[in-house]
Amino acid sequence: MKAEKIIGDLRKGLTRPVYWLEGEEDYFIDLVIDYAEHSILSEEEASFNRTVFYGRDADWAGVINACRRYPMFAERQVIILKEAQAMRDIDKLEAYIDKPLTSTLLFIAYKGKKVDGRTKLAKTLKEKSVQLTTKKLYENELPDWTMALVKSKGCSIDSKALHLLIDHIGNDLSRLSNEVDKITLNLAGRTTITPDDIEQFVGISKEYNVFELQDALARRDFYKAIRIATYFEHNPKAGPLQLIFPSLYGFFSKVQMVYTAGGGADKQTAMAIGVSEWKIKEYVQAARKYSPAAVEKNILLLHRYNLKSIGVDDAGTPDGLLLKELIVKMIQD
Repeated sequence: MKAEKIIGDLRKGLTRPVYWLEGEEDYFIDLVIDYAEHSILSEEEASFNRTVFYGRDADWAGVINACRRYPMFAERQVIILKEAQAMRDIDKLEAYIDKPLTSTLLFIAYKGKKVDGRTKLAKTLKEKSVQLTTKKLYENELPDWTMALVKSKGCSIDSKALHLLIDHIGNDLSRLSNEVDKITLNLAGRTTITPDDIEQFVGISKEYNVFELQDALARRDFYKAIRIATYFEHNPKAGPLQLIFPSLYGFFSKVQMVYTAGGGADKQTAMAIGVSEWKIKEYVQAARKYSPAAVEKNILLLHRYNLKSIGVDDAGTPDGLLLKELIVKMIQD
């Protein structure tokens, strides 16, 4: 079941005694937990009927005893177990989950992994609980997810701003959500998010950032690439090598995949290399500008200069000079 469905049912009063929330993506788990903690009970009811445990500090007997209490001055109570993955003997909750009180709503946040499906606990959960299993979104899923999030705020976002925001933050959904909230609150009556908004409210220069550098390298635009590198040299926080190198490595690795995926700027190629269809042109353009051997050379250069940046085979060359030297070697034949 999806987080939105669980929250929608809770709003309608369609409740179950146990909710098990697990998986790799914390954002969706946090959505449900936040709703359970702040929206099911009124403030007056919550003071007597809401209990929050943390897995590292909680013991299974204490959680079960709390769940078996009856609510005071309310129809139900809410018990929340956060960070359940850190709780010892969590499997001992199985006895309660098998026979829960209908007046207790128990929410268990088990982040970062899934319960072992071979255990008795897992079998009981499958039969007796509402389960949410989350996973990280793939890169090609982020644009639609982000646009839907922006739309839910009554706004829209232009394609360049969307590209800039996603490429800078990646698939950290919690941070994406926070940044979208911040931007939409500051639009001052407007409804469309632009690159200027990303620059002003997120703090990403729309002209001098790692993704503009990536674009310059993809087009073999030497002067633009050096101009951006010079900006980074004078503004180290805007483009640390620890951010630049992994980003460029990921980019050229995908360019390398274009050669074996048909080479066309189409949906099929985008799916094959795991990027959004709206971004595939950038990778195809680079594949046309560089030979397969040149792309392989660039990947090896990135590895070598990453080692140099941490002092391997290098006597302390400043980061700005390392980046400029790398750019020259990547673009030249």
